[in-house]
Order: sequence, then C-alpha cells, then structure tokens
Amino acid sequence: MSVRSINPTNEEEIETFEPHTPAEIDTAISRADDRFKSWRLTRFEERAKLMRAAADVLEARAAEFARHMTLEMGKPISQAEAEAKKCAWVCRHYADNAEAYLEDEPIETDASSSYVRNLPIGPVLAVMPWNFPLWQVFRFAAPSLMAGNVGLLKHASNVWRCALDIEQIFTSAGFPEGCFQTLLIGSDKVEGILKDDRVRAATLTGSGPAGSSVASIAGSEIKPTVLELGGTDAFIVMPSADLEDAVETAVDGRTQNNGQSCIAAKRFFVHADIYDAFKEKFVAAMGDLKIGDPLDKDTQIGPLAMKSIYDDLKDQTERSIKKGARPLIETQGMPDRGYWFAPQILEDAPDGSPAAEEEMFGPVASLWKVNSLDDAIARTNKSPFGLGSAIFTNDKSEIDNAIRDLEAGSTFVNAKVASDPRLPFGGVKKSGYGRELSRDGILAFVNRKTVSIA
Repeated sequence: MSVRSINPTNEEEIETFEPHTPAEIDTAISRADDRFKSWRLTRFEERAKLMRAAADVLEARAAEFARHMTLEMGKPISQAEAEAKKCAWVCRHYADNAEAYLEDEPIETDASSSYVRNLPIGPVLAVMPWNFPLWQVFRFAAPSLMAGNVGLLKHASNVWRCALDIEQIFTSAGFPEGCFQTLLIGSDKVEGILKDDRVRAATLTGSGPAGSSVASIAGSEIKPTVLELGGTDAFIVMPSADLEDAVETAVDGRTQNNGQSCIAAKRFFVHADIYDAFKEKFVAAMGDLKIGDPLDKDTQIGPLAMKSIYDDLKDQTERSIKKGARPLIETQGMPDRGYWFAPQILEDAPDGSPAAEEEMFGPVASLWKVNSLDDAIARTNKSPFGLGSAIFTNDKSEIDNAIRDLEAGSTFVNAKVASDPRLPFGGVKKSGYGRELSRDGILAFVNRKTVSIA
C-alpha cells in the first residue's frame, strides 16, 4: 500500500511512496552484507575523505534538505537549515577523530604484547524518528561508517523524502554502493530484519514501547542495541541565577522544534524567592512567540508533525487542566487546517496528571514552585525518565549537588540541554541505555577484541 506524505501546515499531500517489497529488503540486506566485507578493510584516510565529502554535500544543499524537513514535519525553516549544518559537523568530527577514538589500547600484562583492538561488526539497523529527520540519523551513521560498519535505515514513514535524501547524500559523496541504504518499510518489518543473521546490531531513537520491542527482539537474538527514548527533562532555576538568561533559555528549550524534542525542557521547577518574577517573564515570552508558516525564516512556532501528535497533546493538556493544572496563557486562535498548537504553560499540575507524569511532545511547559534544591531534585527524580536535566544557578554547592543527584544522562548548568558531537549523549531509566556521539558513540558497535601475544 502506498504511503502518503502529508504537509502538517495545511494537511495537503506532498507525494506518495511505494514501500519496499520483501524481495527488495532482502536484496538490500545482502548488498549491505557484501559491502561490509570490503568496507571493513578500507583505511581511515579513505573513509574520512568520503565523510568530509558528505559534509560538503550537506552544507552545499542545506537549503534543499531543510525545505524537505519543513514540508514533511513542520520544523521552522531556520532550525531545519541549522540541523543540516549540524549533520555536516558530526561528519567532520568523526572524519577528524575516528582513527584516534579507535586506536589500539595497550594494556601491560605478563605477555610480550597485549592490547584491545576495536573492530567493526557488520550491518547495523537504525530505527529513527521524525522529529530531527537528518540529525538523528547522522549521529548514528557518521561513527558507524567511520568504524567500518555499514548502515540500514528504517525511518519514520512521514519523513521518507528526508530518508531518501540521506541515502543520496552518502551516494553523492562517493560512498560505495551498500554502505548506507534507506529501507522504505513500516514497523511491522523490523522484527524480521533484526532476526536476519546478516544484521549484527540495532540502534533506535523513539518511544518507550518501540524501544522495548526492539530491545526484546535483539535480546532474543543476542545482538547489541543502543536506545535513546523519551524524556521529561527538568529545568531548575535557583535564586542566584541570571533571571533574564534563564527565561530566554527556558523558552528556547521548551519550544525548539515546535516543542517536539526528547531533550526539550518540559518540567520547570523554580525557587520560591524568584518564582513570581520568573513566571511573569516566562508567560510573556511564551505568549509573544511568532506562530506561522514554517517556511518563513521569522517563524518560531510551526505546526506539530502529525494529527496523532496534535490529538495526544490536546488530550494530555485537557486532562491536566481537569485535574487542576492552571493554564497561564490565553491562547490565540489557530488555523482551521493543519496541526497547530499554541504554546501554553500549565501551573501546579498535580501528581497523576499528564503534565506531571507523562512526556508532553509539543510546546506545553509545566511549572511548579519549589522551596529548595533538594525539593526540586526529589520531584525531578520521581519521573521514570532520565534523559537530560538543566539547572540555572551560580552557587557552586548547588551545581555540585545537582550533578551528583539528578538522575539523568546529562546535566547542563546555565544552558539548555543539547547534543554535541564532542560529548556522549544518552539517558538512564526509561530514557534508554548506551551512548551516542563522541568516543562512546563510535565504540557502541565495535568488537573490542582482546589481543595477547606471548
């Protein structure tokens, strides 16, 4: 059955795609398996040359790729262009650093020589989401290809033009056929691919249920996985913080990508001493965001990506209000067509409400007053998620305590949570396991072979 690509701005059809048949899937896997046999033997210099060429393609055609992202999932065009350029950055990072990341690690033993050598393992399946259509893929693909592996991509069905763009980027850069392939398939085909002996590992960014399914299947096959799942990231503001900076970062952190980010700041805990001042500025700034055509470079908020995302967020917001959360923004009317959701702040959402317990995937912030850092940390850690966290403070002891006690894969101080090729990225608890990016990311899918020579 054909898959229709729908523009979330106006609900008009963009184009249609034909999913790959079982025979085409098998051919792609076979091609990947065959290519791995030769690709794993290439020199780092050759891989790096091709990866830098991929970065050149991304930069030269950033506007084109950005337009495809915006049309397919509604991202403001300026953010889409920045995403394409960030993908070029991760390509250059691994082109420059992969060899050092993977160099032999000598270990002194009774043997004449002993060390760990990092070797590629084979084709890796990437199951990727729609919210950052290029970045989520490149942060896997760049280290995997530089390690000597090859990639198979199962992308979200609403961003298949972006998925095909990614394959074309690697082809245009000169990567040999089979190094990176896009599979136009639904979720129902993932299990069969994971169980194929030629596929050696999997990485997934997405929802908890999707991650649990992939981990279960891969576990039954004894294949390694990396999971980056949801988040309800906390944003803590203490009295010593620069209030203007905290508010500006809070708005950016909650609304970037139309609020559809796993590492978006979602739960805001503000100390009582500055709560009223923060709240006043936060409400004003959120209410002043420019909502409009995401192809307009001045737009700050575009539509949500899909009707299902809109329906879920609307339901979560309404149920939270019914349970006692107070909406602080009088929302403006939205267009009749498209998946538009105006920014909102919900104050004092009670325990058990969606705003307190669930991931809200859109521009809705949850705000609470706290009396101490210990209170903020305790409430933060009640969440089953643990992806990122942020604290605004200039108190050294508060910084140290937050770093020590917040149950999250990262803590950013006086800055929003963000991914960076130079830093490991991932979560704990129900936000997943394993790390992407930096040295950790390239070591995720290698055979760390022990070598001992008598």
